[in-house]
Amino acid sequence: MPAAPLETGNLFRFVPRDRSAEQAEALLESTSLRLERIVSFGAASPPGFWYEQGRSEWVLLASGRATLVFEDSGSTDLEAGDYVLIPAARRHRVESTSKDAIWLALHFDP
Repeated sequence: MPAAPLETGNLFRFVPRDRSAEQAEALLESTSLRLERIVSFGAASPPGFWYEQGRSEWVLLASGRATLVFEDSGSTDLEAGDYVLIPAARRHRVESTSKDAIWLALHFDP
């Protein structure tokens, strides 16, 4: 029986040309997890907006710079290669991102 074809890709290829808004693309998805690439283009959360998600989220900033703010503990500055585990329901927001910020985000059931 022949092996199934491999699915391959590159996080830094085929970056969307429309840079007017942050864009997320699912790379892998099942009932218990979602892995996505997020291209931020200098995007930030709207004033007063907080994420409070039902799933835990592990994020890796693959390129660029970003600042996350957590309601209960202040801000965290990230550079390319930095990652953060955000537990489900922990209120946070994206304060700022550089125009070249690309994330890898894994959303999973706690």
